[in-house]
Amino acid sequence: MTDTLLQLEHVYQVYGSGVRQFTAVEDVNLTLSDGEFVALLGPSGCGKSTLLRIIAGLQPASQGKVVYRGEVLQGVNPHASIVFQTFALFPWLSVLENVSLALKVKGIEEPERGRRAEDLLDRVGLDGFESAYPRELSGGMRQKVGFARAMAVEPELLCLDEPFSALDVLSAESLRGELLELWTEGKIPTKAILMVSHNIEEVIYMADRIIVMDKEPGRIIAEHKIGLPHPRQRKSPEFQAQVDLVYATLAGQTRTEKEELGSAPGEAGHTRQLPEIEIGDLAGLLEFLAETDRPKHDIYMLEDELGIDPDHLLRLTETAELLGFASVSKGDIELTPLGQTFAEASILARKEIFAVRARRLPMMRWLLSMLRASEKEQLKRQIIETALSLDFPPEVAQKQIETLINWGRYGELLAYEDDTETIFLEPELSRVKVASEV
Repeated sequence: MTDTLLQLEHVYQVYGSGVRQFTAVEDVNLTLSDGEFVALLGPSGCGKSTLLRIIAGLQPASQGKVVYRGEVLQGVNPHASIVFQTFALFPWLSVLENVSLALKVKGIEEPERGRRAEDLLDRVGLDGFESAYPRELSGGMRQKVGFARAMAVEPELLCLDEPFSALDVLSAESLRGELLELWTEGKIPTKAILMVSHNIEEVIYMADRIIVMDKEPGRIIAEHKIGLPHPRQRKSPEFQAQVDLVYATLAGQTRTEKEELGSAPGEAGHTRQLPEIEIGDLAGLLEFLAETDRPKHDIYMLEDELGIDPDHLLRLTETAELLGFASVSKGDIELTPLGQTFAEASILARKEIFAVRARRLPMMRWLLSMLRASEKEQLKRQIIETALSLDFPPEVAQKQIETLINWGRYGELLAYEDDTETIFLEPELSRVKVASEV
């Protein structure tokens, strides 16, 4: 019988106070057992890294508890180590000194400290680089030092916070394979691995079980067990079927218009964030879909066909849904007649179509109404950000205003003066006629 290593029981993470409370993580329940490699997968902003910090004891949960080997965790988890996406090495220390530092903190004296550090560097393939400094190493080699330092304290639980995302493609692929070799062959003392990622193929390639999360607020929406032996073949039908299944879970299914759009800031109901995308990227996706003979496209296949990050791809499909340019069902995306029209339209016609559709979005409608009600139909950016901060955390409010400005400029709904940070309402006479025609 497998021993339970970790349990999360009804964990919440809430920031702010009073009316400005934002739920980053909502009612998360999770169990991790000895011998498991589990991945937390989800879009940016769904609370994956927050959960990892709570598990490592780097921040307390607002509500709920973390139970480790039957005892409620208080403070830093002494049985866990964490590897971050940034290398987080001390540049003035050599490779050996960076790894030895973790052993020194644990109270291990020389010469045992040096011997163990050298052994770890040898296991991650850095034998011969003990005296080198981080500046002399490639990104992949620096992250190997990070792995060696995390494993130096022989953690039962190794937490990985998107450890490959800052690396180039080849370095990331090499390091994934080397970590899997260490794990599957029992060359590290770690009992379990918990990895945060937004890369779908990565987690299916590496993990035994995937916990799928969604945002607004961050919560678990599904769990998938990957019953494929290692080493896994990415091109095999079994592997591709797993990718398709996870994409279908994350992409969801197009709902009714009211459910898709949500409510405006300050109104009752859920205020939906606008996806952070460039309209040029959206146009590129719609053009690609329109130019093929297939009425429907597997979303997971678009990642390779378009050569884009899965998180970016999901934001593009979400935007296409919001604007009514596409519908999503069971992991497939299909253009609507309006999406087909947009893809085939001229540059100016696209702008007009986009303007009409963007005006339907509660967030954009809210901003335009605020501008109309203001003196000279203009407002300082800070005023809009302050108003949005009632519905979103400050950093999200800033990103939302950026998206509103970019989308509004593209559709010629508003103008923005960067020097004075002022948003202006654009004249609408030319669009009223088009709006009645679309």
